[in-house]
Amino acid sequence: MNDTIKKFGYPETLLKEYENWIVMLRPAQVTAGCMVLACKGTATSMADVSAEAFAELPVVTGELEAALKKTFQMEMINYLCLMMVDKEVHFHVIPRYSENREFAGVEFDDPGWAKVPDLGNLIAMTDEQFASLRKYLMDSW
Repeated sequence: MNDTIKKFGYPETLLKEYENWIVMLRPAQVTAGCMVLACKGTATSMADVSAEAFAELPVVTGELEAALKKTFQMEMINYLCLMMVDKEVHFHVIPRYSENREFAGVEFDDPGWAKVPDLGNLIAMTDEQFASLRKYLMDSW
């Protein structure tokens, strides 16, 4: 696995692994069910992502969006390809909600709704709550 995938906690954060992509629960939750979608290769720009990886992307995004709709009734979604610190191609997947969501005693808000997501809005979670959220999403795949 590349350095970006490892930085986001793989394998402890793994939700689903595909041939060319890894979907992980984002350690820093800003809304309910934030994920990291990372390319497994060494590409450091979108132009370097393989045709095979691009071909698989609709399957991956379709499944992760279905999981978020099933679990938290996601209303919109943002895919942010920032790559300012972590060099390999990856997206921060931010599900969006007009109203707060609750899970495992944690209230998730979305103060940026329906504009740019507030990436500084970090939701405090215990390790147990995070593990429970991960399992909940994995079970919904």
